[in-house]
Amino acid sequence: MTVNFQYVNTDVSETLSAFATEKLEKLANRFEFIISAQVYIKHDDKDHQAGKICNIELSLPGPRLFATSNEKNYELAVNQTISDLSRQLKKRKEIFKTH
Repeated sequence: MTVNFQYVNTDVSETLSAFATEKLEKLANRFEFIISAQVYIKHDDKDHQAGKICNIELSLPGPRLFATSNEKNYELAVNQTISDLSRQLKKRKEIFKTH
């Protein structure tokens, strides 16, 4: 699985990239039909409570899956986004099983 990162309004972080890649690899091991992932790490200056945004778009057979989260730190945002994607992938896998 290929993972591409884009950092918007924030500095590039190798540790955050490694953290997100590790989580996505675990997801790819459970759902082998994932082709690639686009990860967007953003910082929103206007949101003082949270403002750390993680968007992940997964490429796989059929429509792409997308999830986003806005948390107080990037690790929480990545975890929440991966959790949302996992839920969507479970639903997609059930559709694959019925055919």
